[in-house]
Amino acid sequence: MKNIRNFCIIAHIDHGKSTLADRLLEHTKTISDREMQAQVLDDMDLEREKGITIKSHAIQMNYVQDGTSYVFNLIDTPGHVDFSYEVSRALAACEGALLLVDAAQGIQAQTISNLYLALENDLEIIPVINKIDMDGAMIPEVKDQIIELIGCKEDEILLASGKTGIGIEEILDAIVKRVPAPKGDPEAPLQALIFDSVFNSFRGIIAYYRIFNGTLKKGDKVKFFNTDEEYFADEVGILKLGLQPTQTVKTGDVGYIITGIKNAKEVKVGDTITTSANPSLESINGFEEVKPMVFAGIFPVNTEDFEELRDCMEKLQLNDASLTFELETSQALGFGFRCGFLGMLHMEIIQERLEREFNQTVITTVPNVSFIAHTTRKETIIVNNPSEMPDPSTLERIEEPFIRAQIITKPDYIGNIMTLCLGKRGLLMNQSYLTPTRVELIFEMPLTEIVFDFYDKLKSQTRGYASFDYAPIGYRDSDIAKMDILLNGDKVDALSALIHRGRAQDFGRKLCEKLKELLPRQQFMIAIQAAIGAKILARETISAMRKDVTAKCYGGDISRKRKLLEKQKEGKKRMRQIGNVEVPQEAFLAVLKLD
Repeated sequence: MKNIRNFCIIAHIDHGKSTLADRLLEHTKTISDREMQAQVLDDMDLEREKGITIKSHAIQMNYVQDGTSYVFNLIDTPGHVDFSYEVSRALAACEGALLLVDAAQGIQAQTISNLYLALENDLEIIPVINKIDMDGAMIPEVKDQIIELIGCKEDEILLASGKTGIGIEEILDAIVKRVPAPKGDPEAPLQALIFDSVFNSFRGIIAYYRIFNGTLKKGDKVKFFNTDEEYFADEVGILKLGLQPTQTVKTGDVGYIITGIKNAKEVKVGDTITTSANPSLESINGFEEVKPMVFAGIFPVNTEDFEELRDCMEKLQLNDASLTFELETSQALGFGFRCGFLGMLHMEIIQERLEREFNQTVITTVPNVSFIAHTTRKETIIVNNPSEMPDPSTLERIEEPFIRAQIITKPDYIGNIMTLCLGKRGLLMNQSYLTPTRVELIFEMPLTEIVFDFYDKLKSQTRGYASFDYAPIGYRDSDIAKMDILLNGDKVDALSALIHRGRAQDFGRKLCEKLKELLPRQQFMIAIQAAIGAKILARETISAMRKDVTAKCYGGDISRKRKLLEKQKEGKKRMRQIGNVEVPQEAFLAVLKLD
């Protein structure tokens, strides 16, 4: 055990984690030149294109130093804020972390929040400045930022370049010297932490774990703590580039287990594995059910594709256990699913994967968050979409989720960020200078306001120089109302939204204007209205297409013309009562792009 080192790489999105991991694998000859490709641990084509890690990966390396051979278990982590629970479980499985900072960008919000997660798990932090060969590298400034942040000595900071391979030897040395060997009792009952799982269409679900105490043998009967299910370990082993079966996996090691589970809900990230014969009495703490933060409806473009979409969603859930969905029907869009996502990036990825991997084109409704409604009968209702909102007459109060947002930027953009956040009902809690050129702003704000377009606006207001990270802080009372869109008095349920009363009129007016541009003109007049209950907040009218019925009257009496026009008007009135308005697809997408 004393020669095992478990570590992970933590960094802000796009600071070069995957490239550095490539160099480590190359240097320790874990991967042959033939197998080598850029971002070798990111195996999804989406990850390669966007240059982000979506799913965390683990791989084992062997390294020889001064004649002693060491086993390194590297657990790669995602860098985006949506996946912070996965990062926290990966950190719990390690004893050390490489804190990677881009030499050109310096410390960003995600760097700090991941660092705090690592410190909570008592990890040994090895600071590394990456991309030192770039033209814009500010090495002395970034060193000062790191020293100020974690209070280390200057000679403890390593300089590296993942692209050219500078400093890789020093990093491997530091891992051996600074990262403590795992502790644990090989004789104690088995305790293993699941930090990830993948689905294989031939073998079922493969769970990745790190053993804290005890040993896991092939053929053992194992029990999963939080689901209380028992299985046989058909195969256990360690993780090289592929899976490598072994007879036993010992304390301190990272490995995989195949038990033939077919249902993704039975394997939860953060759960504890123990044996049925000699069970451990307590689980490893820190387990949470993954809670979706953002909800949206996903509907097939053609209603007859519904069954096919259901199959695709189930297959996708096997690969991504944090996706939740349930059935939903809409008058405007037919049958579909109400899906829960970890955040906006997660939603975008799911949509993209449905199109790429399953050729499904789908309509996504307006994303919203879940509210808690308290009725006068002392009932508590969780409202995930506008149609579940209880009747206003029975509603006592409603609570919405709040987050603590951390924004790190240059001092020049403080004014823009303040304007943006205060406009989104944010409260400034703290403002502090990390360095003379870096300022950290902490806001408390409603999650609803962030779901739409907050991130894009933040980037454009600060020319891309702000980084943003958030964590939920619970629910607070709020004045939320359900706004409906009416076309000629009929509600279009797919366009309803739950919105703060103070913002409703403004939002309603913009939405009506947008729909006026998008809805095709009919033979009859269409009234587009935004309403809360019976109160109309905004209205736009699409005038009817008219035929010139008086063209056949050459001269003649005015009453002749009046008669023809009155007759036309009657027809239009009758048509309006029976005519229904078709809402084109662009209208649903337009709501997502409102300013």
